[in-house]
Amino acid sequence: MSGTLPGDDSNIADWCRRLPKVELHLHLEGAIPIGALWELIQKYGGDPRVQDEAALREYFKFRDFPHFIELWVWKNKFLREYEDFTFFSAAIGRAFEAENIQYVEAFLSPGRFKPDGLETGRLIEAVRAGLDSVPGIEVALVPDLVRDLGSESGAEVLDEVSELRSLGVVGIGMGGSEHLYPPEQYREVFLRAKAMGLRTTVHAGEAAGPESVWGAIRALDVDRIGHGTRAVEDPGLMGRLADSQLPIEMCPLSNVATGVVESVAAHPIRQFFDQGLMVSVNSDDPAMFGHSLSDDYEALIRELAFSPDEARRLILNGIESSWLSPVAKTGLRSAFAREPAWSENPASQ
Repeated sequence: MSGTLPGDDSNIADWCRRLPKVELHLHLEGAIPIGALWELIQKYGGDPRVQDEAALREYFKFRDFPHFIELWVWKNKFLREYEDFTFFSAAIGRAFEAENIQYVEAFLSPGRFKPDGLETGRLIEAVRAGLDSVPGIEVALVPDLVRDLGSESGAEVLDEVSELRSLGVVGIGMGGSEHLYPPEQYREVFLRAKAMGLRTTVHAGEAAGPESVWGAIRALDVDRIGHGTRAVEDPGLMGRLADSQLPIEMCPLSNVATGVVESVAAHPIRQFFDQGLMVSVNSDDPAMFGHSLSDDYEALIRELAFSPDEARRLILNGIESSWLSPVAKTGLRSAFAREPAWSENPASQ
C-alpha cells in the first residue's frame, strides 16, 4: 500500500474523494455550499456586490486574515431564522456524504447570532435537525465561543451549551481574531469548561505566532490546537508538541487562502508530520475558500509528496485525535479499513 504518486496521475483526485475521512476543524457557517448560501442571500433580498453564484465565489477571495473575518461577518447577515440553520446544515451533510466524510466534529458560533434574537439552544436544535436528515454521517458539535465577543460572552455561551449534550455537543472551541485577543484572556472560561467535562480546542498559531500556541497550552490546557501553523517558528515548541502528542488540527488550503502561508509547497505540515507531531488534515471553511477536504489531501500528495500510506496515517491521526470513545475509535478504524479505497494504491492503477 506504499508508494508516492506521480504528479500527473488522474486517479489521485478520485481516490482522495473516495477515501473514508474524518474532519475535526470545520466551521459550519463557513461550509455552507455556495448554491445553498446563494439561496439564502436571495431569500433576504440579495446584495448588489454579488449578482450570481459565480460572483459570490469570486467575492470570497481574501486579501489576508482580517479580510476573511470581515466577509465571514458579512455572510452571517443572511442567516436570520432557525429554519436557515436547518436548511444549510442539511446541505452541508449532503456535502459530507459526497466526499465520504463519515465523522465530523464541527464548530458553530451561536454567540454571533444572539444579538439577532436567536437563542443558543434553539439554534443548535435547528442545526442538529438539518445534520440528522442525512443518514450515515455522524457530526458532533463544538460551539465556538468567538474570542472577539469577549470572555463574558464566552462564559454565557458555555453555560448555555453545557446543557445541550443530548444534541451532540462534545466540547467548545474558540476562533476569531486571534491576533487581537490572546488566549490568556479566556483562561477561566476554558478551565470551567474542562471542569464540566467538555473537551476544548482553540485556534492558535494561525493569525498570531508561537506565543499564541504556548498560551493555549499553558493558560487554557486545551485538548487540541486549531491550525498551529506558526509553531514551526519555535523549535522548542515543536519539541513540546512532539513529546506531548497534543493533537493539531491543520488546515493547509485554508492557510493558503487567508495568506497565513504562501503556498501548499511552503506549508509546514510536512515538517510537522516528519517530526512525529500528532497532526490531522481539515478543511476549515471549505465553501468560503472554494475547496474540499479531498482537495486538501490531493494538494498534500501533489505538492508535498505525501504517499498513500502517509495520507492514510493522517486520517488515522484524525480518528485518534477525535473526541470519540476508545471503543468508537476502534470501530471507525475497522470500518475505514473495510472500504475498497482504503487498500487501493492509485499510483499502480
